Amino acid sequence: MALQESFVKQGNFLFRYRSYLPLTLVVAGIGVFTTDLFHGQTFTDLQYFSIEIASLIVSLTGLFIRIITVGHTPPLTSGRNTKEQLADEINTTGIYSMVRHPLYLGNFLMWAGAAILVANLYFFIIFVLIYWIYYERIMCAEEQFLRNKFGKTYMDWAEQTPAFIPSCRNKKKPVYPFNIKKVLIKEKNGLLAVFILLFIFHNIRYSCVKGKMLIDNNWVLWCTVIAIILYVILKLLKKTFTLTK
Repeated sequence: MALQESFVKQGNFLFRYRSYLPLTLVVAGIGVFTTDLFHGQTFTDLQYFSIEIASLIVSLTGLFIRIITVGHTPPLTSGRNTKEQLADEINTTGIYSMVRHPLYLGNFLMWAGAAILVANLYFFIIFVLIYWIYYERIMCAEEQFLRNKFGKTYMDWAEQTPAFIPSCRNKKKPVYPFNIKKVLIKEKNGLLAVFILLFIFHNIRYSCVKGKMLIDNNWVLWCTVIAIILYVILKLLKKTFTLTK
């Protein structure tokens, strides 16, 4: 089997299980972080606060990219679908005029923010390499699907649009209006995940410093509480059909 066909086959398989990769990395990150703390790694409160702020900036930038992408996408695209690639048309405007895979770019930044919380350079490098190997194959499979379905239309767009690192050279206004309801339905998990992870790492360190299991009553706790309340509200609104796509 040629390398490209092998990548496509692997990508189609990995596409179905792409939601599980972050969970594996989170568990590994918590293990590395806890081990480092028990082996004497120390940060002052100000130093780890700086790490937390850096993590938030990177993660929320990723979430913002996802929000902009999802808000302007047409119906029937893959999105959070896990069974197969979907696309009724190619969106070549808005953020898709700057980068071909903005959702994967957003995902990368969100999870890179989580990896920053581990405060271990080697773990961060391994995270980047794993993400690259994993999502390179998914992107390869997705592009093969789009090339087969849309032919020259896709190829013309792909030739002038970078795959992963955005460029404003051919930026175009989005043709689809921003759909806030779609964003609230699809991206509520992202904001919750950002603050839950921040809460977990912050309180693992806080407990190690204090020598017993404790929850720090500070801004991290209250931001997490607000994120949980917002998530619950949006979940209830969705169930009562107040939010529709």
